[in-house]
Amino acid sequence: MFSSDLNIVFSFFSAFLLTFLIIPKIILFSKRLRLFDMPGHRAVHNSGVPIFGGIAIFIGIILSLLIWGDLENIQFILASLVIVFFIGLIDDLLSLSPVKKILGQIMAILIIIYLQGLKIDNFHGVLGIYEISEIFSTVFTIFVVIVITNGFNLIDGVDGLAGGIGIISSLAFGILALIMNQNDVAIISFTLSGSLVAFLKYNFHPASIFMGDTGSLVVGMILSILAINLIDSGIVTEFISFPNKGPLLAIVFLAIPLFDSLRVFLNRVRKGKEPLSAATDHVHHALLDLGLGHKNTARVLYLISIFLIVVTYFLLSININLSISILALVSYLILLFPYILKK
Repeated sequence: MFSSDLNIVFSFFSAFLLTFLIIPKIILFSKRLRLFDMPGHRAVHNSGVPIFGGIAIFIGIILSLLIWGDLENIQFILASLVIVFFIGLIDDLLSLSPVKKILGQIMAILIIIYLQGLKIDNFHGVLGIYEISEIFSTVFTIFVVIVITNGFNLIDGVDGLAGGIGIISSLAFGILALIMNQNDVAIISFTLSGSLVAFLKYNFHPASIFMGDTGSLVVGMILSILAINLIDSGIVTEFISFPNKGPLLAIVFLAIPLFDSLRVFLNRVRKGKEPLSAATDHVHHALLDLGLGHKNTARVLYLISIFLIVVTYFLLSININLSISILALVSYLILLFPYILKK
């Protein structure tokens, strides 16, 4: 047990150190080759910024997991991460079509489902549903991973936001995994958080590098895997037992990207607009329009994320459907508030 705990600590710090040391090299390399994200109609920067921070995040995570993780237990997770890494890298370099990106993500998800054996096969009472069929389990798991991965990608619009939210989410997943003695999951969680802490040093406003799709897809995939594991296991320790509250906790740990994406999707459908197109109608854009700036916008959304997690602690003992409904309502009202202020 002591050795496993040390591996978790070492994985965090090795991921941090590797990412921290690699990013300056990538910034220098990007500047020499003029590989920048140039300002456009959706940009919130006035000059080009290197976009390959995801390479450093990926290297920090993969090398740390290879050193400190149990390869027999996580080998297929690593394989799926390699696939989404190259999808993101090609997209950052050449700009893939949405269909090709989704197909690549599905390939990575199928490895997780059929080789890693990780999927959502029980709703734990959500909507009155418990165990589900093999086919529906596969389809729903694919849907969940795509939603989480691309939802995380969509919040990467303000300096430090995606990195900070990723840290909060991964630490929440990691602490629960640690409490439940899920050492493999804990190592993955803390490795991700260590890499993102180092990345945030360079990405907090004014950002000297972005994570790009390379980073957001890798981080989103890892968070998806952590969410599926939590949905499956719930919280079961020596002191508390909520085996059916995994869905509630997975949702709240990812509340900002999930509920903001859902709000934007429904709002666009209501107005007859293309629901999946890129635009400036996310909550971070509204906060920027209110004059908060990059730093305060990121900080406000960090605090909202932590607040929702704290509130959810008091929802654990009530019915799963009621608790998710309360969480959804509170999240929606909070994310709607900046738009009320704008009007």
